[in-house]
Amino acid sequence: MRDRDEGGRPRNARPRDAYGRPLPHGASGIPTMPEDLDMPPAEALAEAQRLLDADRPFHAHEVLEAVWKASPEPERELWRGLAQIAVGITHLRRGNTRGAEALLSRAAERLVPYEAAGPHGVDVRGVVHRARDLAARPENGPIPLRLTKPY
Repeated sequence: MRDRDEGGRPRNARPRDAYGRPLPHGASGIPTMPEDLDMPPAEALAEAQRLLDADRPFHAHEVLEAVWKASPEPERELWRGLAQIAVGITHLRRGNTRGAEALLSRAAERLVPYEAAGPHGVDVRGVVHRARDLAARPENGPIPLRLTKPY
């Protein structure tokens, strides 16, 4: 049975490992992101990159998903695609190459419309290229992945 909060909404209170897999109650796990995470795009990109660099793609996905859910309509699919890439990398780290390939391919296609002018310094072309490479050759990944253009 899934954990629920005081209002009856589903919440997973179980601790999680570095790749987001639930651990038994009482086990010590890696802290997850707060449910009410609210970061501006630049801060979220920096935090997601830090988490990806630390091989914590599940947690990077949580950061990117929070921005996706709060972003204005013109940017929603960008953030959704970035979050899906982090989930695809999570699947790679968990050994689910089939799921990773599907998610990475779908996420790359979702990002293509932003290639001409990626907002917030996102290196959309680079991210799309890396996602497609990982989908085609999962043994080559998952790190490094740079979310933003170098300045």
